Amino acid sequence: MQLTNRSKIVSNKKMTLVEKIYLPAVLSGMSITVKHLFKKPATIDYPKKTREMAVIFRGQHVLKRDENGAERCTACGLCAVACPAEAITMTAAERKPGEEKLYREEKYAAVYEINMLRCIFCGLCEEACPKEAIFLTDKTVPSTFERDEFLYGKSILTEPLNSTVDVSKRQTKDTLEFKKDPHFAHNILFDPTKPSKKSTKH
Repeated sequence: MQLTNRSKIVSNKKMTLVEKIYLPAVLSGMSITVKHLFKKPATIDYPKKTREMAVIFRGQHVLKRDENGAERCTACGLCAVACPAEAITMTAAERKPGEEKLYREEKYAAVYEINMLRCIFCGLCEEACPKEAIFLTDKTVPSTFERDEFLYGKSILTEPLNSTVDVSKRQTKDTLEFKKDPHFAHNILFDPTKPSKKSTKH
């Protein structure tokens, strides 16, 4: 019984001496290699050279500080809940008197860790954060041979005091306009010389 009409008769032609030593196949392959020597290479000399990253590229995370240098994160846990890979873990702590310049809110993250081997860089953590504390930058996560080195803590994630990480490209126009309004409690910075003001808008 014939199941298809695509059957093809295969000839049992014997190979010549030249074909047996695969000389035509080798010359054909070498010709392709020689052609590529005169073409523009598709790769770059990384890491000496790097390609320009797209604006929407999502790379290594950063825990942002406010304009006074205080940490924005309040350890609310919304980023950990939103993370589909369950890569984020944290431990909350209460702010002590005199630490207002270190931590923006009364509660802060004493421990904040992200397992970069589990992270899928989806960006849901920065969308879930109500304090604009975590963002994904254009910095790539360096590779290493040890698994423990991919567990990033606050020492790696927290924004340095002497240099600001620009995340304005990852914020919408409405968010940038919202941050300019000083009446919202979200935008009020701590000032030890003035009593705290309650928000006039909700």
